Amino acid sequence: VKKVVVLMEHTAGGKPKLLKACTLPLTGKAVVDVVITELAVFGIDRAQGRMTLVELAPGVTEAEIRDKTEADYETKLAVTA
Repeated sequence: VKKVVVLMEHTAGGKPKLLKACTLPLTGKAVVDVVITELAVFGIDRAQGRMTLVELAPGVTEAEIRDKTEADYETKLAVTA
């Protein structure tokens, strides 16, 4: 597979699902390239182990993403006109 994309809910029961460390058994490590939730899109640099916020869903703010995401991430949002 050339690209692995994960589609998931951003939170469960009001708690973040994008965590600093996985709390469930892993089926693969460092295999995901993109994570898409109902709130945002994150690019994953597998070599560096870094996540980057690249797109927000309409009506979602970056502050909302920070509040609902435990994992560390960088922000590189595209500027729209």
